[in-house]
Amino acid sequence: MSLAAVLVCGAAPVDGAEQGTFGWPLRPRPTVERRFDKPERNWLPGHRGVDLAGSEGQPVLAAGAGIVVFAGVVADKPVVSIDHPGGLRTTYEPVRAQVAVGSRVGRGTPIGTLVAGHEGCPAAACLHWGARREASEHARREYIDPLGLLHEVPVRLKPLEPVL
Repeated sequence: MSLAAVLVCGAAPVDGAEQGTFGWPLRPRPTVERRFDKPERNWLPGHRGVDLAGSEGQPVLAAGAGIVVFAGVVADKPVVSIDHPGGLRTTYEPVRAQVAVGSRVGRGTPIGTLVAGHEGCPAAACLHWGARREASEHARREYIDPLGLLHEVPVRLKPLEPVL
């Protein structure tokens, strides 16, 4: 299949390899158990990520290339956070880290293993995957839907002029 056919048809490559800068942090592609629910203000209630069904001990992968900026425990939950280019940070919990702060990781690099018992998730083990844009001189820190990083919408080329 040629690249032109992929672009026109929106089909995935024949080998099934993921495309783009970011990919799923669990393999195989997980079920989304709870979706992102952006709070009106950062301090108000909401769900600042997505919960992905997994299994205890399952490898958790870096969604994209970056630098590990946290690998430890927050409020009794094991957490790993990765800074990516462009002021983006992704967070993974509950994950027993196998990477150290300062480590460079690539997309798909194992960063730890999934721990069971994520509160509020119907699956035996769920990965809470969060993302946020860090503050800049033009914008405040903002939580974003990590599923938007995947860019899974097929590309469709449209004519520049109407076809008669």
